[in-house]
Amino acid sequence: MWQRICSLFLFSLFVIGLSGQISVVAAKTTLPKAARASVPEPVLKVKSWLLMDFGSGQILSSGNPDKRIEPASLTKIMTSYVVFDKVKKGLFSLEDKVLISNKAWRTGGSRMFVKVNTKVSLGALLRGLIIQSGNDAAVAMAEYIAGTEQGFTALMNQEAARLGMKNTHFVNSTGLPDPNHYSTAYDLAILSAALIRDFPEHYAWYKEKEFTYNKITQKNRNLLLWRDPTVDGIKTGHTQSAGYCLIASSLQGQMRLIAVITGAKSNRHRASAAQALLRYGYSFYETRQLYAANSVVATARVYLGDQKQLQVGSLKPIAVTLPRRRFKDSKTLITLNPVLKAPISKGQQVGELKVQLRGQVVYTIPLVALTAVAEGSWWRRIIDHVLLWFT
Repeated sequence: MWQRICSLFLFSLFVIGLSGQISVVAAKTTLPKAARASVPEPVLKVKSWLLMDFGSGQILSSGNPDKRIEPASLTKIMTSYVVFDKVKKGLFSLEDKVLISNKAWRTGGSRMFVKVNTKVSLGALLRGLIIQSGNDAAVAMAEYIAGTEQGFTALMNQEAARLGMKNTHFVNSTGLPDPNHYSTAYDLAILSAALIRDFPEHYAWYKEKEFTYNKITQKNRNLLLWRDPTVDGIKTGHTQSAGYCLIASSLQGQMRLIAVITGAKSNRHRASAAQALLRYGYSFYETRQLYAANSVVATARVYLGDQKQLQVGSLKPIAVTLPRRRFKDSKTLITLNPVLKAPISKGQQVGELKVQLRGQVVYTIPLVALTAVAEGSWWRRIIDHVLLWFT
């Protein structure tokens, strides 16, 4: 009886600990005080802002990052994300010819100037969406991919949920104002990082400065593409109620930063605000990749399995962001679960890597099994059961 009670108690502690780990992983990864630069963060006169390091996912500066805002044409990042995903899965091709409906042709706001009842390639529509911010292109692609724009927005919301955008809801593919169409600076940073990570072959379109369609040349509204050669995207947005918005991404060496600005007073204001964030990040922080994706960080003893050793690491790159010249003060500690029993699935968490800065833990990164370990033979299990008595 007492043995069962103790077992239930220990199991409860395990579940509580596990849920705590999950919440930490899913929570916003803001640098603790010990790992922040000594220089104060920028204070910007906009509705909200956020600066994220792409490699580590750490937030280096923010103001009202969870404030509900109108994303305006920043919405089109998700529109392109959904289309890219369908193309990558082989369901559609960039060469597909899309018939332009009357609804797409009549959509107001910024336009690519496609003509009703003509056919335009999916690739051209994507460039019209990304570079020219064409609302007509957005609606045409939405209808082509999902039959209706309403159906397409359901796909957008599914992707938002999958990516962890907890405070976002889309009702159209364009970003035209609607009370139920909203997001946050933090959610938009998550989306932007996913776009760069998941579709690098298409992300290059976001740095193109102009695009000509139907003999009409329109320039990209992202002023930073002209001001800063390290900036290679991402998207602007504007409505009267949303103000001027911008998500800018910049790459210097191996460090990429993503700056989100919402509710600026002008085109120049949003560009200057984003540039201030990027300068702050590069001036006072640096990112280093500790391990590449699928690199072996440690090996662990496995019991009851068809093999004795398990390779442990991360399926994604392990990157750390710290204030400049502080890496020399940091050290890493690796802890593995004391007893690992087969079967173990690939990707199952089996330990942690902790980064300490002057004695304080500033990063906790899950370590997982890089390969699966199946259950061993009956003879191996008998031997390991005996060994476990002495462990």
